[in-house]
Amino acid sequence: MIKKYLLFIFSLNLALGLNAQTRLESTGQIPILAWYSIPAKETTVARYKEMRDAGITYSFSSFSNADDAAKALDVAEKADVKIVLSCPELEKDPEKTVKRFMNHPALAGYHLRDEPAIQLFPELGNWARKIQSVDNKHYCYVNLFPNFADSTQLGTKNYKKYVQEYIKQIPVQFVSFDYYPAMKDGIYKNWFDNLELIMRESQKAGLPFWAFVLTTNYDKDHVTPQTLAAMRLQAYADLAYGAQGIQYFTYWSATSVNTPTGEDQRGAPISVTGKRSVVYDRVQQLSEEIQKLAGVFLGSKVVSVRHTGLSKIPVGTIRLTSLPEPIKVLDTNKAPALVSVLEKGENSYLVIVNTDHLNPMNLTVYGDNTVKKVCKNGTIVPASAYDSTMEVDPGDVAVY
Repeated sequence: MIKKYLLFIFSLNLALGLNAQTRLESTGQIPILAWYSIPAKETTVARYKEMRDAGITYSFSSFSNADDAAKALDVAEKADVKIVLSCPELEKDPEKTVKRFMNHPALAGYHLRDEPAIQLFPELGNWARKIQSVDNKHYCYVNLFPNFADSTQLGTKNYKKYVQEYIKQIPVQFVSFDYYPAMKDGIYKNWFDNLELIMRESQKAGLPFWAFVLTTNYDKDHVTPQTLAAMRLQAYADLAYGAQGIQYFTYWSATSVNTPTGEDQRGAPISVTGKRSVVYDRVQQLSEEIQKLAGVFLGSKVVSVRHTGLSKIPVGTIRLTSLPEPIKVLDTNKAPALVSVLEKGENSYLVIVNTDHLNPMNLTVYGDNTVKKVCKNGTIVPASAYDSTMEVDPGDVAVY
């Protein structure tokens, strides 16, 4: 009887000990921002709550005047959404406009320009400093071109210089760049090269960076509509490279008619008629996944990023040739994958992203008994609870 009692107590203590460590802890949420979010004429609490229900915590749209922006801030506050402010008055009279809005609880920051050429950096730097002379608590936001932009767009032939001068000349609190890599038959070859450069330059400057996930139609070559696999690939690759914010382009459809000579941005989470598309549900699911894994990514330091593949690995990347302790085996069965090691406090995380959004990957991971698996729902279990070989869905992630 005593033996049974002691065995029960031991089992209970063991169970309580395991339960105390079975859920990933996070000190906050990963910022998730929607570009082209809610039009001014749709500024209602119900609309902003609908966006918040999709997991979006930050909203960005350009308002035609400061009064429309003020109304949106009041409404967004009731929906627990913050707004990145953009209106003509912010540029015409930055000090006065900032004083009007700087104490609003729904204000996140100030948007200055999207994809500026390098020649605009001095002007943007002066603008940001004017804002920060009045309000140094909210960020100034300038988003960069991707590395395939031409010299006319960049204002220089050297993309690295473009990024470095942006960091040097504009007092931003984080680096942001856009890239929409998921194509119908694969991914753009220079996407990872862009992520590598942004990661390195951000680290040198001691700044975080934010990156994008395409959530709408774009052109005939991209995935239409955006699949969960394509969006997962972009989000998890961004996070594996150290991104501290995810931006969806777009939330509300920016195009109402087919424009074959330009961008056709129909198929967004919310259509031009204000109705939800299937992408809304996918964005909602992805946003929930991201936040449940925030304990891995938010505030983590990137130790290394490596790639696997049968033949060539992506341009600008490094092939995986060694494994971090205590991992003994990591085999993607010749499939292309991104393998990132992150550090956060006393913990190290191994993040493996299937970089093929069209095909699943057979992944084998084996280590000693200290290795644990971080499940997509945020729970943590011994890795030995799972088979060492398992299928990773297209574009999906496995975390240890």
